[in-house]
Amino acid sequence: MLFFLLAVIFTVMLYLIMRAYPRYQVDSFHAVVFNYYSCVLTGLLLTPDLNVFRQVEWTSEGTLLTMALGAMFVTAFMLIGLTAQKVSVTATSLAGNMSLVIPVLFGLFVFKNNNKDFTALNYLGLVLALVALALGAIQRAPKTAAPHAGHPGHGTNANQPLQAAKQALWIFPVLTFFASGTNNTLINFLSSKYYPAGQITVFMIIACFGAVVIGTSILVYRIIAHGHSLKFRSVVGGLLLGVPNFLSLYFLLRALAAFGNSAAYVFPIYNILTMLVSALAAWLLYKERLNALNKWGLVLAVIAIVLISYQELNL
Repeated sequence: MLFFLLAVIFTVMLYLIMRAYPRYQVDSFHAVVFNYYSCVLTGLLLTPDLNVFRQVEWTSEGTLLTMALGAMFVTAFMLIGLTAQKVSVTATSLAGNMSLVIPVLFGLFVFKNNNKDFTALNYLGLVLALVALALGAIQRAPKTAAPHAGHPGHGTNANQPLQAAKQALWIFPVLTFFASGTNNTLINFLSSKYYPAGQITVFMIIACFGAVVIGTSILVYRIIAHGHSLKFRSVVGGLLLGVPNFLSLYFLLRALAAFGNSAAYVFPIYNILTMLVSALAAWLLYKERLNALNKWGLVLAVIAIVLISYQELNL
């Protein structure tokens, strides 16, 4: 249970750290790139026998595809950061956790490797997950002041761009949903096809190394071609982020092992706790308040996860 709780805590820390970047003027892209340097280092420190990397065929199809996955890592992480900063930590957590729908659907209809027969309640859970995402993504436009006498409509017209921008923020949780879901689908596919069960940590280190190569290449290009400056605070922010980033996965894998690798049991509870703890932490630290639709989205998300996995939860 300790591994389980640590996985939830470090996952929530990811969202909270990225939410704080604007306050400390940390460049999100720069931080994401250096986050993966920290991920690789943390992973190596937690690998009991580094000789396992001597067995890796670095030019093989599996290794090259795993390194290419790093591009998806960088993309998904950038979207997670933007959603946390521009929408809310709760919306980010909800989008990330509801993205389990995508690997489930791929498992059912593309890979055909699902280990259980889906019932009507399971499918209802998938539908509710999408509804929950939609409700969690909705941001109410700020109320506009009534127009002053003698200037009809002036207050409304002045605030129209702000209202439009506020309402358009729904795109960030939706993009995070698809990016995270695609990420998880590719992780499931590549790790199961090219890596033995005991080499999942090796797989993640190689993928993070790919993210380092791809992210650094883009960063160097931006610096040379567009004159971007690299700030020390962005490097530090990224290195700090990488530790909980890798540890969240590390302790999730340890929790899976402790519960007999029952992913269908561990992931639903992990997702529910992550969403609830994220909402509570964001309220305590950043005074984030959910509107009525967001609250219903959070409730439906919990119900959706329970319906998707009620057989494994023995409900």
